[in-house]
Amino acid sequence: MISDTTVYGITAKVVVELAKQDNIKAGVFCHPSFVSVDDIKEVKVPLAILGAEIDQMSPPAVIKQFEEILAAKPDVDAFVKIFPGVSHGWTVRYSIEDEAAVKAAEEAHKDALEWFAKYVK
Repeated sequence: MISDTTVYGITAKVVVELAKQDNIKAGVFCHPSFVSVDDIKEVKVPLAILGAEIDQMSPPAVIKQFEEILAAKPDVDAFVKIFPGVSHGWTVRYSIEDEAAVKAAEEAHKDALEWFAKYVK
């Protein structure tokens, strides 16, 4: 969904591009792909990054780099969380019979909604 204030449910690369130009009030991305350290350096709006412990596209080490960059930007609020035991795509591709997978996805969705509720009024 894209509106003048929020972006959720599209690729992280699109979210980060919008966040670089103040085109949104806040952004969230889960299991980011194709986002670079240089992209994160240019972020201008509050950003939440929800990563997976098992992710070749965005391994935890890269997510930690993103977190360090955002922490050094006092004018940009950030929330970074790495979900243990899940892999890339865990928020949308999981078995509803797997209780742990359902719990992780629901927690990520809750975190995203709370992030937007904080900034989009």
